[in-house]
Amino acid sequence: MLPFLVTGAAAGIVSLHLIQKLLFPYFWHDLKYLLKVVKYGLTLEIYRLRGKIFTVLDRFMKQAERQPNKPFILYDGDVHTYQDVDRRSNRVAQVFLQQGALKKGDTVALLMSNEPDFIHVWFGVAKLGCVVAFLNFNIRSTSLLHCISSCESKILIVGEDMLGTLEEILPSLQKDIGVWVMTRDCTLPRVNTLLDKLEAASEDCVPVNFRSANNLKSSVLYIFTSGTTGLPKAAVITHLQILKGAAGLWAFGATADDTVYITLPLYHSAASLLGIGGCIELGATCVLRKKFSSSQFWNDCKKYNVTVIQYIGELCRYLCNQPVKEGEKDHQVRLAVGNGVRSDVWREFLDRFGAIKMCEFYGATEGNICFMNHTGKIGSVGRTNFFYKLFSPFDLIKYDFKKDEPIRNRHGWCEKVKKGEAGLLISKVNAKNPFFGYAGSKKHTEKKLLCEVFKKGDIYFNTGDLMVQDQENFLYFWDRIGDTYRWKGENVATTEVSDVIGMLDFIQEANVYGVPVPDHEGKAGMVSVILKPNKSLDLEQMYEQVVTYLPGYACPLFLRLQETMEMTGTFKQQKFRLVREGFNPSAITDPLYFLYSSKKSYVPLTKEIHDKILSGQLKL
Repeated sequence: MLPFLVTGAAAGIVSLHLIQKLLFPYFWHDLKYLLKVVKYGLTLEIYRLRGKIFTVLDRFMKQAERQPNKPFILYDGDVHTYQDVDRRSNRVAQVFLQQGALKKGDTVALLMSNEPDFIHVWFGVAKLGCVVAFLNFNIRSTSLLHCISSCESKILIVGEDMLGTLEEILPSLQKDIGVWVMTRDCTLPRVNTLLDKLEAASEDCVPVNFRSANNLKSSVLYIFTSGTTGLPKAAVITHLQILKGAAGLWAFGATADDTVYITLPLYHSAASLLGIGGCIELGATCVLRKKFSSSQFWNDCKKYNVTVIQYIGELCRYLCNQPVKEGEKDHQVRLAVGNGVRSDVWREFLDRFGAIKMCEFYGATEGNICFMNHTGKIGSVGRTNFFYKLFSPFDLIKYDFKKDEPIRNRHGWCEKVKKGEAGLLISKVNAKNPFFGYAGSKKHTEKKLLCEVFKKGDIYFNTGDLMVQDQENFLYFWDRIGDTYRWKGENVATTEVSDVIGMLDFIQEANVYGVPVPDHEGKAGMVSVILKPNKSLDLEQMYEQVVTYLPGYACPLFLRLQETMEMTGTFKQQKFRLVREGFNPSAITDPLYFLYSSKKSYVPLTKEIHDKILSGQLKL
């Protein structure tokens, strides 16, 4: 009888296992991920109930006490231990404490490229309880001045390699903003030098009450995002958001023994919160590079024994486009964490560089929702289930592409799409999932919210992204909506570009949009223009205008000259048909032009140039 029972039990277990594999193939993946989410949430809740606010900066200082001699940052051959970074950031705090230039709650704008002093300054002023604004070092002129003023910066700190950019804006910079540069000597007026003062400053800790936080929902960073309209907006980043971002590497399986390679710019939340914050959470080491290099990427990984890399889709494509070499799988990288990689590039990347676990995720800097692909399903940005939606309620709703707005039924409510259909991703705003908005004008914050969506009184965050959910509950990014597109890993606001082009005296109207280019992530910029009466198109002046006032990734690569501008029923510029028609000179009768950098001008877009772009002979 006993052998029969044992055999029956074994058969039952096997049957259950097979049923689980067949009907719920991702059960254990989902359960493991869910338990991690619950564990981290409980940890934060326990701290809250104890009346103790524990921030990522507190975590860093604990790590510096616990493992002072462990390398924290490896940069250009130099080793910066946790203790080194702690002490140098103390020096930064002491300089401004002695100067009396800052008080708790003030904003410090930071214009620096990837280097250890970016982190020293960030942590140093944070130890004084100041909010740090990360400035995108690619933006220029009016946009940069807007960023500095929109978050009411008291001080601007500039890296030595950014002095040229500073010199451009200095005459227009508000007189009450203190300017400091990371150098010993500077002949620019109004500018204070910081390096000489750092060398003389004390390494003593500043009093803990300066940095102590009363609430995890208080602001600690501003990270600029190219929103749906106009100039960059300062997204409010709280202690809570940093803690969530810093848990990302841990959630994907990284440990304290890992070495993380960061080539993305630190002004991005991916590099600063997920990368630097993630290393702090783990007590791990990061290799920081000033700028991404596709030719040196794997050499660095081998040199520093890198085990975790951060990516965006473009980065993976650049690596795949490099000439094939021997020993490309001869490295220790086991995890790749990032977003925006196409399925074909994903497959090629794995085939060529080895069995690396691709940890794709989705999340907007200012958003209140995040997806993580913890199963490795190629092409997916994440996965959802019943339990996940309890923690982070979201929906995909029907969207009218021609009217550029959500579809509402005759009762005025939005409608959900079916599985397999593209819909606008919206995330419910509530006490557990707040949306903190942007610094400055409230209208920017309000424009990102959808109200009265499914019932009276509900509020949702509008991500501006179209997604598809398949039958297995995997989510896939489909497209961006409205007045933004993504190129070279950056979001581009079409209205900012059109405003710059509209400054030219021969332009009557400019309609900017993104067009897909084969084998490229995102969309390349294109502008359709109408000339003022009795004016002619100056292609060289157009080139000078965009390269002078726009970052490289925002300069329209294609130009279309039209006689009339098609409008929507609500008098908005019609982009839908223009995007669909693209930039094919064989199919479009309007004159087309291409931004040819080597000739420093826009040139006629011929069939030959078009073919070279499609074949990849002409690099964009």
